[in-house]
Amino acid sequence: MARIVGVDIPDRKHIDIALTYIFGIGRSSAHKILKKANVPFDVKTKDLTEGQTVKIRDIIENDFKIEGALRSETTINIKRLMDIGAYRGLRHRHGLPVHGQRTHTNARTRKGPRTRPGSKKKK
Repeated sequence: MARIVGVDIPDRKHIDIALTYIFGIGRSSAHKILKKANVPFDVKTKDLTEGQTVKIRDIIENDFKIEGALRSETTINIKRLMDIGAYRGLRHRHGLPVHGQRTHTNARTRKGPRTRPGSKKKK
């Protein structure tokens, strides 16, 4: 497995797909990185030369915010919204959908499992 910016990326996948295993890099970002590094999209990760791997690593480190830095920035932004009392911050605080989705039905992922009155776990 190749290791780029602290993440093991799979050997048997095309490099444009394998780069998406890094948090903060999607398909379009992966394509931009590969174009800048002059690496074809359809080459497998195990077939990369050391020079290509170094180019990719340098481009990612210099041009993209990824992994821990991106996660911490996202967390800080959400905490800021909660602190200033913004509507989106309140939705985050209460564990409800933030982007205007309906909650009468659906939204179970965000709200958690349905609880029915009078139902308890049986021993």
